[in-house]
Amino acid sequence: MSGLRTVREVMSSEVTTLEINDNLRIADDVMNLGRIRHMPVVEADGTLAGIVSQRDMFRGALSKLLGFGEVAQSKVIATLLVKDVMTTDPHTIGPDALLSEAAKILYENKYGCLVVVEDGKIVGILTESDFVRLAMPKGS
Repeated sequence: MSGLRTVREVMSSEVTTLEINDNLRIADDVMNLGRIRHMPVVEADGTLAGIVSQRDMFRGALSKLLGFGEVAQSKVIATLLVKDVMTTDPHTIGPDALLSEAAKILYENKYGCLVVVEDGKIVGILTESDFVRLAMPKGS
């Protein structure tokens, strides 16, 4: 059993979150600046409410943007809130779950990430990139 790795060993423990009533422009800016593709969304009390991905933002904004130019698109994005485009009830996993379990969930559901939750609090995020990093030679 010593060769089995857990989510905690691979997850990113520094997680940037959004609040449900944040403006979508903030999410777009943070995602672009930090090269982040997924951001958990929290309620005012810090509990997990959903997740926003670049795909969610594109789909939500596109539904309101068809036919607009870039300036108009930017103005429309500024009128949307995170809760307007987020995915609710994201799949979560515990930090002590086996990586093989996490990989199966990601693969079978075609998810790009899993929010890692312990005792009701977000403690990390596990993404496809974390698995790619595992396959890289040490020191790369």
